[in-house]
Amino acid sequence: MYDVTIIGSGPAGLGAALYLQRAGFRVLIIEKEYEGAGQVEKGVRIENYLGIPAISGYELGEKFRNHVLSYGAPFLEAEAVALRHKQHWEVLLADGKTIESEALIYAAGAVPRRLGVKGEAEYLGRGVSYCAFCDGSLYRQKTVAVVGGGDAALDDALYLSNICGKVFLVHRRKQFRGAYTTLKKIIKRENIEILTEIQITEICGRKKVEQVELNNGNRLKIDGLFIAIGSIPETEAARGFVQLDESGYIRAAENGVTQSEGLFAAGDVRTKKLRQVITAVADGANAATSATEWLRHKLEQEGK
Repeated sequence: MYDVTIIGSGPAGLGAALYLQRAGFRVLIIEKEYEGAGQVEKGVRIENYLGIPAISGYELGEKFRNHVLSYGAPFLEAEAVALRHKQHWEVLLADGKTIESEALIYAAGAVPRRLGVKGEAEYLGRGVSYCAFCDGSLYRQKTVAVVGGGDAALDDALYLSNICGKVFLVHRRKQFRGAYTTLKKIIKRENIEILTEIQITEICGRKKVEQVELNNGNRLKIDGLFIAIGSIPETEAARGFVQLDESGYIRAAENGVTQSEGLFAAGDVRTKKLRQVITAVADGANAATSATEWLRHKLEQEGK
């Protein structure tokens, strides 16, 4: 049995593992994909991670993983499908096996919601992005489009307007769901053009994105497409042990504490404003610190 099982091998899970190993705990990291490092690996070029001016997401993920491996952390390639709690926490795996530990850190992450049009998968990393703050600098003084109508899309459009020469904000409905205060700022920006009641039907190009086709028959010539229609949190396995918000994210404060004793949440899977690599790593450190305090208190109560 382990002291702590960490579900997820992204920046949050790896950050938690590093802190826990340094504190002397027996840790197991369950990863869904072999030698994965979460969504960070899909970042074409990351320029906002403190101390590293520019690096590919894959390289940064490898650095995170190798740092944790240097402390001898064991990884298990498996899918966590459910949790149980008796005397200890149990993680039920898809292959029927069970992992036991005193505490759990749930850092399974979230995946971007796909637009579901032709060319989306083909041009991922070649003009299609789900993170304006990660990849926006690649399109300095170029023309891009942002798809979506919520706060994320509005924030992305406003952010990109400071970097790009032209920004199209494309929304399938007439009204936006995002904050009106942000929308007012967007309307005043001369380099943002709003297109409502419009849908993208196909992403086109040769080696990279060059244009998108719209459902009204028109085309937009662009260099990049930012899809901001939300994310899908991987919270199914934790249902029944945590509180979820209206979007399915785990309600947990910065310390990662959930409603269940010994269960902590970290990274993109929890309720938070900013979902970035740097905040995920910080989440992991916070959750690990909370788990450390909880474990030591538990040992004191048991007289160990």
